[in-house]
Amino acid sequence: MNIKQTAGHDALGEFAPEFAHLNDDILFGEVWNREDKLPLKLRSIVTVSALIGKGITDSSLKYHLASARTNGVTREEMAEILTHIAFYAGWPNAWAAFNMAKEVYDDDADTNDGPEAHGGMFGLGEPNDAFAPYFIGQSYLNALTAAGDYLPIHNVTFEPGCRNNWHIHHASKGGGQVLICVDGEGWYQEEGKPAQRLHPGDIVEIPANVKHWHGAAANSWFSHLAFEYPGEDCSNEWLEPVDDAAYAALESQPE
Repeated sequence: MNIKQTAGHDALGEFAPEFAHLNDDILFGEVWNREDKLPLKLRSIVTVSALIGKGITDSSLKYHLASARTNGVTREEMAEILTHIAFYAGWPNAWAAFNMAKEVYDDDADTNDGPEAHGGMFGLGEPNDAFAPYFIGQSYLNALTAAGDYLPIHNVTFEPGCRNNWHIHHASKGGGQVLICVDGEGWYQEEGKPAQRLHPGDIVEIPANVKHWHGAAANSWFSHLAFEYPGEDCSNEWLEPVDDAAYAALESQPE
């Protein structure tokens, strides 16, 4: 995923084309895209800290606060970051930054209430403790059909940032899974393919024997119905967690 920036060319392209080039093509086009050296989330934290340390609390800070949110810095993490910075960069600078951060994260307020407010029309269910070792974050499970039914259906709810590990639904014949998104915003990805952003109404068909993962966006609860197709020799294989840096990079993708 490459960051693309045009602000320099848009604002100063005619007046200062070389500065616009350095800003858009070098700083954002090259330095910010060296994710193999430093993940986007950490680059955002470093940038926000540097700006506040220099007393810069103008629109550039607000832009980088918004970028930090996009790059996976949660509301709680940002509050803690700014609290820590206050002791080193000055109380007035931190106050100014907090006021901007509140605006940037304001529409996250509904993602910080209790889990009972989520789950969509099919209900939250119970904490998904049996599968907790295969998830990053908290998930919830609500069985909508009885155990042993021909077509098991579950409503799975993920807290913000929660996702399951890479896994495979094995089958020698038939098998596989269908996801129907019912609430919030999430992600689905098959190995070797770009991640797919999910919204209510989206349907994902997952063939048997395909490595994949799915879960919530960083700043949104997410629920989907999971249908298990009948098949022969069916089993689930749980694999490695989704890399934090790769997940954070997804959150910076445009809609």
